Amino acid sequence: MLVTRSQRWRERRSLYLADRETVRPQDYDVRPIEEREARDFVRYHHYSGTFPAARLSVGLFAAGGSALKGVAVFSVPMNQAVTPKHTGLVEPRAAAELGRLVLLDDVPQNGESHFVSRAFRCLRAEKPEILAVVSYADPTPRFGDGGTLLKPGHIGQAYQALSASLRGRTLPRYQYILPKGQIVSERALAKIRAQDQGHRYAAAQLAAGGVEPRRAHEDPRAWLRRILAEGQIQRRLGAGKYVYAWPLTLAARLAARDLPTLPYPRLGDPLAVDVSALPLFATS
Repeated sequence: MLVTRSQRWRERRSLYLADRETVRPQDYDVRPIEEREARDFVRYHHYSGTFPAARLSVGLFAAGGSALKGVAVFSVPMNQAVTPKHTGLVEPRAAAELGRLVLLDDVPQNGESHFVSRAFRCLRAEKPEILAVVSYADPTPRFGDGGTLLKPGHIGQAYQALSASLRGRTLPRYQYILPKGQIVSERALAKIRAQDQGHRYAAAQLAAGGVEPRRAHEDPRAWLRRILAEGQIQRRLGAGKYVYAWPLTLAARLAARDLPTLPYPRLGDPLAVDVSALPLFATS
């Protein structure tokens, strides 16, 4: 299900605004915040319950108040190939990912574009080495306990409103989804199988995500095999994510001049079936 209304979050539930008033910039303040404050907010409200490796967190506040209404997290991209592939910049740390964007349901429509545009200014002021931003729009829905819809797929309409360049789409790949809707990486599962460093943390992630805890004296590898066989972890093929990018400086615009800028996807496009008009990128 894809909708035209603005997406909001509260207590890990995806909500959509009814048609109502649009945001008044003078009603909100935007400023950098401490990572702990951002982490608590994101984990409490975002459907994933996770927080990325942040480089800067920015908060949206009601003007003159301290109540946090939204958080934008600029994070480390998933791998070093992201920056040159999608921004044209050579130095991997010259770009950040907009890894989380969470607004509460009392923020009016168009709040995303207002908030993110001001968050970009904070990013340039606080981290001048970051010249561009990349983000992803995932059209694959997320489901939690009992098939509850946690998040419909989306095509990045807020990014389109911010004049992001569409670079293409990532390759479809399998996702491992826990009962509460969180995604666990294949690497985390591999750590449990091989008992590599970090396997205890990975196992704790599974348990926190609603998987049945390991039984007394149960071998960790046998536990993983069992919960996979029982379907406690769902393996689903995602549709691939749309890749958007923003050059924030003249240097970044020049670096990106030879990269594709493709037509935006629209609501009703067969997102999970026919996306042959867009190039596929293996990085995500």
